Amino acid sequence: MGKKIKKEVEPPPKDVFDPLTIESKKAATVVLMLNSPEEEILAKACEAIYRFALKGEENKATLLELGAVEPLTKLLTHEDKIVRRNATMIFGILASNNDVKKLLRELDVMNSVIAQLAPEEEVVIHEFATLCLANMSAEYTSKVQIFEHGGLEPLIRLLSSPDPDVKKNSIECIYNLVQDFQCRTTLQELNAIPSILDLLKSEYPIIQLLALKTLGVITNDKESRAMLRDNQGLDPLIKILETKELNDLHIEVLSVIANCLEDMDTMVLIQQTGGLKKLLTFAENSTIPDIQKNAAKAITKAAYDPENRKLFHELEVEKCLVTLLGSENDGTKIAASQAISAMCENSGSKDFFNNQGIPQLIQLLKSDNDEVREAAALALANLTTCHPANANAAAEADGIDSLINMLSSKRDGAVANAATVLTNMAMQEPLRVSIQSHNIMHAIVSPLRSANTVVQSKAALMVAATVCDVEARTELKNAGGLEPLVELLHSKNDEVRRHASWAVMVCASDELMATELSRLRALDILEDINLSVSRKNKFSEAAYNKLLNNNLPLKYSQTGCLSSCNIISDGFYDCGRINRGTKLLSLKELSLQEPNDQRAILLINSKYDVSPPLSMEDKSSDIGYGRSISSSSSLRRASKEKTSYHFSAGVGSPTEEKSEPTSGRNTILSRSATKEKGARKGRGKKEEEKVKEEEEVLSVPKITGEGSPDKEWCPPSDPDFCLYVYEVTKTILPITNMKEQIEALAKYVAERMGGHIPKEKLHEFSWELHISELKFQLKSNVIPIGQIKKGIFYHRALLFKALADKIGIGCTLVRGEYGRAWNEVKLMDRSRKGVIGCLPPPETYIVDLMFHPGELMKLRSKEADLYRFL
Repeated sequence: MGKKIKKEVEPPPKDVFDPLTIESKKAATVVLMLNSPEEEILAKACEAIYRFALKGEENKATLLELGAVEPLTKLLTHEDKIVRRNATMIFGILASNNDVKKLLRELDVMNSVIAQLAPEEEVVIHEFATLCLANMSAEYTSKVQIFEHGGLEPLIRLLSSPDPDVKKNSIECIYNLVQDFQCRTTLQELNAIPSILDLLKSEYPIIQLLALKTLGVITNDKESRAMLRDNQGLDPLIKILETKELNDLHIEVLSVIANCLEDMDTMVLIQQTGGLKKLLTFAENSTIPDIQKNAAKAITKAAYDPENRKLFHELEVEKCLVTLLGSENDGTKIAASQAISAMCENSGSKDFFNNQGIPQLIQLLKSDNDEVREAAALALANLTTCHPANANAAAEADGIDSLINMLSSKRDGAVANAATVLTNMAMQEPLRVSIQSHNIMHAIVSPLRSANTVVQSKAALMVAATVCDVEARTELKNAGGLEPLVELLHSKNDEVRRHASWAVMVCASDELMATELSRLRALDILEDINLSVSRKNKFSEAAYNKLLNNNLPLKYSQTGCLSSCNIISDGFYDCGRINRGTKLLSLKELSLQEPNDQRAILLINSKYDVSPPLSMEDKSSDIGYGRSISSSSSLRRASKEKTSYHFSAGVGSPTEEKSEPTSGRNTILSRSATKEKGARKGRGKKEEEKVKEEEEVLSVPKITGEGSPDKEWCPPSDPDFCLYVYEVTKTILPITNMKEQIEALAKYVAERMGGHIPKEKLHEFSWELHISELKFQLKSNVIPIGQIKKGIFYHRALLFKALADKIGIGCTLVRGEYGRAWNEVKLMDRSRKGVIGCLPPPETYIVDLMFHPGELMKLRSKEADLYRFL
């Protein structure tokens, strides 16, 4: 037997590294292993890092500090399946850390993660890749990256995955993505709604909840609602509501239904299947506040459509809403109040809430919660708009005090709504009086000073509705409300400017208030507004005209026209034409100026202390003569009954039915003078001297204001004008025929201003010298109208208008060019036939005060045009 020979062991190759088994206890060492080229080491290192990261947030931060993220991103695309799976699992865990998410966005790994969603990949990879995307999609920038890299399509596909975790992560990521409108549009194109609806059948509540939340977002778009309806998506929603065990999903279901009810087709479908009735019953009977709140929100959204409101009204939704107002939850009260606001567009609903609803809303105005008070005030604002019965009901429920208290609320919406309700109430006089008695004018000042344009607008509108009488306007002025109101005219907001103009127009209804508003520069501001094409409005123009009507000197200077409604009173002055924007100096300022070569200022003033001379017949009468001659209003009442006249056919000038010779008018005026002369002859010498002294006093103008500087300034008196007023009152006012009155007054004015002047001799009439002499004599540019004995067109027209206003003759005063001015009167022409049973409209005539005093010329006739124009 041969000898055994020992087999020699071959030595290992020199270029092969001997295997080394090590045990690492430091994460840093394992992180270094991520750069190994060996797949087994990479897989084990990733597995170790995954277990480490699962232990908590601190470990995730540690891995970030150790620089593990960057090498891990390279492993997402590794050839080895196990390495790739483990790396994906790590990122699924790490992506919940905000700092890691930030770094991942910078490294732009989204494409690599989305690649793991491929159908051929393992379910585990799908689970952690979707988890990573769900965590990342909470940030807006990451949403954009996921969408741009086409992540939405694979996520929708994975909604049908057999693994519940994959479904949960995918729907969560989709929910985050659809917050963006562009993603919602793409979701519709990818027909994702059927897959989302399938998730409602899941046995996992979290998946159902996320699916409902996603539907709640995407159904904000009309197209998605239509797709949901076409895929019979309403049935599972109603079934969930009917299942008590799923009450934790009811709130989200109601949000989806609320969106769907905005479509009329969906509304009809739900109603036909009995779902709408179930919804209302569910809302009314539920004891969960959030469910009640969302049900009310669903009604609110649907009620914006008129057809939906009609359906709701037929189902008596108002009863449900009134029940919800009694909830103890503030959120439910707010939602119910908002639903009532929406239902107010239906007239039937408005009527229903008259007895039920308004008292409860008034009680909510006393709530400690400002949002509740605001919502209740909004409902009341809509209920009382164009509904006097509801406004009365709110007042009867003692709502005025609560509403006025709300004007001092810190919430702008509450203030605006309360102001709207009070405005609606103030449309009725009894309620307006009641509101005024609750110190409304002091409460309104704060909203007028608000910086919110809606509050400003509503507050100005409330002023317009409540200051309809002198006492209220005075109270507003004393409360300091005029200043902020005028400031609102500067607003750049059209509605604020419009409502402020309206309020100013109402406030300017009496002369004292108009004067105060003018002092606050309201007239100047309105003038600027009306000069702007973009800023002016009908109310600004009306307010400007209203203020002008209470400042006739300015109106005549700017517009060159005073209507028959503009009654000239004492203190009126004509300083000639001025351009808009030019300040009109006051009468005092003009009186204190030194005489100059500019146009004289004509003053109307019938206030005088000394009584004019009376004839023997006048002395026996009971008519007294005080400081001021009879007012225009009393004389207008005395001259209401006037006889009319007819025109003869074919004649251009009017002729009275019972005409008197032209000289008859003169004899009327001269008769009283003759009587005076006869009376004076019968008097004794002392009486004649006394009368003579009185006449001398009347003939000398008394310039008040000159002398002691301590005395209050008063406009210059005009005894001659006082005498004119007295004479026309005694001689012309009693004439019962309007035309005869006008003719007599025209002749009277012409006689006092230098008589009639032939056209060809007009240039010889030396009125300029006479005016200059008066200026020199009075040492002032202001000349009382009675002092002028030689006057032309504009002197005579002004005197005619002033005297006509004193005795109740309606006439206008119009300024022309080159010193022309004229008066227009309206008279009935009974020779013309109007509509059967109606009088013909009056015709306008120009009164001749120069060439043929007393002649009436039809407006736009050749004679009238020659009189008005050169």
